[in-house]
Amino acid sequence: MPNRAERRAQSKRSRGGTQPYSDRVQGRGRSTLSDEYALQERSRRLVDHESMQWSPSSSREIPSSASRRAVKGRNAHPVHSLRHALWLGGWALIVVSMVAFLVVMWLPSHPLWLIVTVSVIFIIGVLSLFLFSPDARSNPNLDANGTAL
Repeated sequence: MPNRAERRAQSKRSRGGTQPYSDRVQGRGRSTLSDEYALQERSRRLVDHESMQWSPSSSREIPSSASRRAVKGRNAHPVHSLRHALWLGGWALIVVSMVAFLVVMWLPSHPLWLIVTVSVIFIIGVLSLFLFSPDARSNPNLDANGTAL
């Protein structure tokens, strides 16, 4: 009488567990297997630049240049506005206050007026980020639906 391991191996062989994958899918449709010839042809066409632009397989339409300009124009925001300058100034206040915190930390005596001043500068910088931050519509890293790119 064969031992347990031999019985398991024999049942596995009888189930067809050792057959190659292509032999096991003989009776089923082979749509899940990739067509190597089609993949090689597509690769050759991409190398030869026969296709103008890549588009996802679910969409057959090629975006027009006018729609691309509209999307690009929507995401463009004015860099030299007063709101943007104040927002950058807030970041500058935060950086300056961080450096001042490091300097105050290494001083032998900690005058109270200096610690309060640096803290107030830091608080003003953080509040200015909330007050003068740009709106989400002008974020170039978001698409039309608000999804991050």
